Amino acid sequence: MPIEIKMPALSPTMEEGTLAKWLVKAGDTVKSGDLMAEIETDKATMEFEAVDEGVIAEIVVTEGTDNVKVGAVIAILASEGEDASTAKAAPATSAPAPAKVAPAPATEEPKAAAPEKEAPKQEAKAAPAAVPAAAPAPTPAPAASGDRVKASPLARRLAAEKGVELSALAGSGPNGRIVKADVDGAKPGAAPAQAGTVSAAEAPAPAVAAKPAAIPDIPHEATKLSNVRKTIARRLTESKQTVPHIYLTVDIRLDALLKLRGELNKSLETRGVKLSVNDLIIKALAASLIAVPKCNVMFTPDQLISFSRADISVAVSTPSGLITPIVANANGKGVAAISTEMKDLAARARDNKLKPEEYQGGTASLSNMGMFGIKQFEAVINPPQGMIMAIGAGEKRPYVIDDALAVATVMSATGSFDHRAIDGADGAELMQAFKALIENPLGMLA
Repeated sequence: MPIEIKMPALSPTMEEGTLAKWLVKAGDTVKSGDLMAEIETDKATMEFEAVDEGVIAEIVVTEGTDNVKVGAVIAILASEGEDASTAKAAPATSAPAPAKVAPAPATEEPKAAAPEKEAPKQEAKAAPAAVPAAAPAPTPAPAASGDRVKASPLARRLAAEKGVELSALAGSGPNGRIVKADVDGAKPGAAPAQAGTVSAAEAPAPAVAAKPAAIPDIPHEATKLSNVRKTIARRLTESKQTVPHIYLTVDIRLDALLKLRGELNKSLETRGVKLSVNDLIIKALAASLIAVPKCNVMFTPDQLISFSRADISVAVSTPSGLITPIVANANGKGVAAISTEMKDLAARARDNKLKPEEYQGGTASLSNMGMFGIKQFEAVINPPQGMIMAIGAGEKRPYVIDDALAVATVMSATGSFDHRAIDGADGAELMQAFKALIENPLGMLA
């Protein structure tokens, strides 16, 4: 019996992915554990292993295909001793079956509608019930989920103004969502049945499905957005729209930390470990979060989650976009262990080899742009975390030391805090603790 190979869920949040590359072809023999494909999720590109043994009878989804839903059949595997050509034919005969069944509701529809012939004015009300019944045949049917039509707030408002029945429209937006363009092209009809059910919270919301900006007539190159880039755009937009950010900046002397780093690197030279300033900053942020637990939190609609350890998500730039591998339990690890782990995570992040558990989660984030000479910036919080620390470049600046003007190596650090979960005073306390540990670094090694 042929085995259907389906699109796997490679992370808890994955709903669809891009089949980036096939590592096998039709006719190849595979066994459990063999690599079959590379799949691009919303965070990384991951390898997909075979679970069963057999011969690849058919590649159903070609490489490079976007938006492949989890659970969709991507290939057919003929089990041992089975004719591969027979296995290949099996899914083809079964696939059209739903299309043959689909017209059946349409033939039965007149029977249900017959009693309404004497009352033509009521047909508009009967139409919404009839349209979903016949909807499986066309592609995205009316964008309904249960009894609720999926439509943007702007589309709902325009439909109410024009007297257009939303449930009679087929949405062209994401997942069949009805958008402004669908309503603009519709003819006015009976007043929408659901107009009165739109909540006050929905009505004033801005339209998300805006038309793309016109591309100017200038020589250019268009690059298709990767799933990673789409996810970055979605999550950062969500963060800025839904999380009230508060920003707190401190200037920190680095001289003591740079001196300690030099001494530690000399002692660690025989172990092949070389600490970076960022490794020590990761440790300092973790220790600060433990010292000020009111900032090591996550906000939910009805709860405030307080974490007992500090897992630091560290921003790493990769060719496909930004990703944040996590140094778990950074407060409980030595700086040498953090350095070794961070180098491994960063290298695998750039090669798209991270496992989901290595970049999902974290209690706070760290973004360091000092190596680019950036003096100071405000980072966007990575939901659902409560804060992110933005690190600027260390540079020689005039600085008052013991009431005298001197020259010191100084960096600016800016904490972005979710003001729903963290009060300004608590954020200030964390920045104070972070500054103290950087300027007196022996304290974080104790």
